Amino acid sequence: MKNLFFILMFISSPFMQNLFFSEYIEGSSNNKAIEIFNPTSQNIDLSDYAYPSTANAPDNPGNYEYWNDFDPGASIDPGSVYVICHGSADEAIQSYCDENHTYLSNGNDVFGLVNAATGEIIDIIGERATEENSPENGTGGWPVAGVDNATLNHTLIRQYSVLTGNSDWASSAGTNQNDSEWIVYENETWEYLGYHSSILSTWEGPVWNVSNNGS
Repeated sequence: MKNLFFILMFISSPFMQNLFFSEYIEGSSNNKAIEIFNPTSQNIDLSDYAYPSTANAPDNPGNYEYWNDFDPGASIDPGSVYVICHGSADEAIQSYCDENHTYLSNGNDVFGLVNAATGEIIDIIGERATEENSPENGTGGWPVAGVDNATLNHTLIRQYSVLTGNSDWASSAGTNQNDSEWIVYENETWEYLGYHSSILSTWEGPVWNVSNNGS
């Protein structure tokens, strides 16, 4: 019992965790959103962070093209989420929105969560684009958990066992349902937006319901 208590204290310590992307919505029209989860026991000031982005096949491969700061005064309470959504998204998405951002992903754009002072990548969605690893011809999306084009016309939800961000998109995306950090849902799945949970909670998490059909 002592060893178990030590392990739980270790993985739940705020010093061992940080913010991470908990949900990604790339839906029809402007129904787009990114959710960020605070797994720690402390309020986190988002002025210390940014969410830069890169479109496919950039002029300077490997570098972010757009630096996106959070709105002034933005923060995330312990165990809560912060939602960035398109200003013209459906009202069901808007109801959870904490700030608007017009240029969210079309399925082939990279978004990072970074330390604003150092540029250190805390978490990332998509490969830092080059001609070689961008989705083909600037269309489509990256595969996730064995689902083709999963970052296009799908909703991605972080596995409840994930406790921290991952700067390596390939390992985060995985190749199948067992090794991916993400659960892939069909287009226009919004019912999980506005909250998230982790392995330390009693939430059982959603169930896989997408086959590898590229839809």
